[in-house]
Amino acid sequence: MSATSKKIIFVLSAIALFLLPFLIEDFRVFQVNLVLIYAIAILGLNILTGYGGQISLGHGAFYAVGAYTSAILISQLGMSSYLTIPIAGVVCLVMGVLMGFPALRLAGHYLALATFALAIATPQLLKYKAIEHWTGGVQGIVLEKPTPPFQFVLFGNDLSEDRWLYFVILAISIGLFWMAHNLLNGRVGRAIMAIRDQPTAAAALGVNLTFVKTATFGLSAAYTGIAGALSALAVAYIAPDSFPAFLSISLLVGVVVGGLGSISGAIFGAVFIQFVPNVADEISKSAPWAVYGAMLLALAYAAPNGVMGILKKMTKKGQT
Repeated sequence: MSATSKKIIFVLSAIALFLLPFLIEDFRVFQVNLVLIYAIAILGLNILTGYGGQISLGHGAFYAVGAYTSAILISQLGMSSYLTIPIAGVVCLVMGVLMGFPALRLAGHYLALATFALAIATPQLLKYKAIEHWTGGVQGIVLEKPTPPFQFVLFGNDLSEDRWLYFVILAISIGLFWMAHNLLNGRVGRAIMAIRDQPTAAAALGVNLTFVKTATFGLSAAYTGIAGALSALAVAYIAPDSFPAFLSISLLVGVVVGGLGSISGAIFGAVFIQFVPNVADEISKSAPWAVYGAMLLALAYAAPNGVMGILKKMTKKGQT
């Protein structure tokens, strides 16, 4: 593809992304916001699992901590909604690094079980009476969505709160995806993948296994925490039961569906976990999760390497 074609595609994509929220109703914009948020969380998990080879079933806990960090800072301290987003990322970064130390001694299914225990415990800890003043206990925390700083109307649709949040989330998503692309395609990414494939050889070549593994866990948690903070702003309500253990499993499903070790695959994985459960519910009201499982099995059979695996095969065929 020539440089001119790439520029044309880039310009058209930018125009489409700008016009999209004004071409659909508010509820659909809200769903698109959730897709972008899930894509950030899935990308964070993919950094750890797809690139780092460390299986985590506890990223729903980081998602919850990010959401609660943002909500508490807004509701209790009156902090700006936008300022809470990077703070949530830092809090989850520290939490991920601390979780990364046990991960040095655990691997495979043992690490998966340890992180799954974290996912199970977090919703219960958020209901603990000693911190109920901060977390709202079972009732949770009700927030107000950030209001647009100016008025704007296009195609008869005004710049509503959801549409404004769309642009905020889109900007953050682009920045995080760009950062992940540069990081994983550079020396750091090669070190992460070297530890995944041949840890002994990587250590012999001078790679600091302890630092890289803990840093990978921290970075992965930070991405997921930012996604959690954005979800608190988008939904405007959080409660412990909003973050069940199944959320962690869903994020891992998104990683596998999109494609392990694929940055752009996070978007396809996010679309799957956001819309497929609704489609399954429409197909069968009595057994929606049976339909969901069947669709997941069919996709795993048709695309064992995820959606990005199919796209890569199609691209190679087109070139030959």
